[in-house]
Amino acid sequence: MRNEIPRPARRIFLLGVLAIAGFALAPLPGHATDAEAARWVIEADEARALLAEGALLVDARGADLKKAAPLEGAAAVIWQDFTNADLPVKGRLLQDDAALTQKLQGIGLSKTVPAVVVADSVNGWGEDGRIVWTFRTLGHPQTFLVNGGIAALLEGGPLELKPAKLPGDFTVSRIETYEIRKEELRNLIGKDGVTVLDVREPREFAGKTPYGESRGGHVPGAKHLFYRDLLDENGHVLSGEALKARLADLGINAGSQIVSYCTGGIRSGFVTAVLNDAGLKARNYAGSMWEWSAQDPSDFPLVTD
Repeated sequence: MRNEIPRPARRIFLLGVLAIAGFALAPLPGHATDAEAARWVIEADEARALLAEGALLVDARGADLKKAAPLEGAAAVIWQDFTNADLPVKGRLLQDDAALTQKLQGIGLSKTVPAVVVADSVNGWGEDGRIVWTFRTLGHPQTFLVNGGIAALLEGGPLELKPAKLPGDFTVSRIETYEIRKEELRNLIGKDGVTVLDVREPREFAGKTPYGESRGGHVPGAKHLFYRDLLDENGHVLSGEALKARLADLGINAGSQIVSYCTGGIRSGFVTAVLNDAGLKARNYAGSMWEWSAQDPSDFPLVTD
């Protein structure tokens, strides 16, 4: 894992990156610069600074939480806006790039304008991480998750927001680095240097199916890491050393290839964002258990040991 950037230097670093590769110059379509790709999670003060400069604020909370406490001026999305409608492929992104482009332009997403994504880090399901993963996978590397979620962002008082340009000018150009399909995951099972993480609840890992999976159990060889174990009680991502220690317990190191899955790729999208921010090579299996469990058991097995 890369060295942790000292907190006081993070804002300077981020704004410098965006001055070079964000607002001033458009990144090459479908390719993130090393500096952009290095940061997935930013602190609340960094997020507020970006918003004051015109970044797009994206509220990824579920509909009930949005209704209870609206976030004025934010682009409201839910992860289902960008996925197939029906099981078992409900977790997978739409294949129609033109439709996705229209949806993203409709919320004001633009090529050279950063997107700052928030959700409820304590009561949610990691929706902010899933949206960050979605936008980056679709080719918008200047998309960031706010550490601590909406509560942390609003601690600093009223937000200074600039109206989004509607429609935006972003065009989907997929980056395949961050996702994996079921066939490739199946072929990686048991391979050296590959860690498969099941980030669901312990009961799901053990075989329970509370969220509509066709079969219970976990992918053979998968290690269990409940996604909330990467957060403290306030919904902040564990600090550098604590995070390193938690991952080391699972045998994860800087050279590991990591694939995360959950039920529909939401919680695992969050974990993928956190792990990439830590400098690791992590991918999200968006189809996750909804898709895997619906396949022929002889080809896509599950175990409960």
